[in-house]
Amino acid sequence: MTVDAPSPAENDEFWRERRVCFLTTSRPDGSPHLVPVGVTFDPEAGIARVISSAGSKKVRNVRAAGAGAQAAVSQVDGRRWCTLEGTAVVKDDAESVAEAERRYAERYRQPRPNPERVVIEITVTRVLGNVRPSGW
Repeated sequence: MTVDAPSPAENDEFWRERRVCFLTTSRPDGSPHLVPVGVTFDPEAGIARVISSAGSKKVRNVRAAGAGAQAAVSQVDGRRWCTLEGTAVVKDDAESVAEAERRYAERYRQPRPNPERVVIEITVTRVLGNVRPSGW
């Protein structure tokens, strides 16, 4: 059986469809910490975003790793899958958080109010999978 490869438009739509994704960060001991999250991806800027509470384990992991913290976000739908890897930072300024919330609302729903909200921004350096966003 032959399966046609998805078109670039179908690939881009994959990162706009509402679905649970997974974020992987490294614990201070080097072991992986994997959690389900909502992710938004801006392929033009090469940035994946995850909103979270400031005290969450995922945020603490990124902060503990410091400059060069590595992270990955993945999503799968049957045989379709994609992983975005890159360098992560935690941003807590109002502009970055508002932009992440706006993007989250477009893909998922309006996030509930959270005065402790921050955003993990991953500057994507590598894309893996059989559904690759345009330009990657």
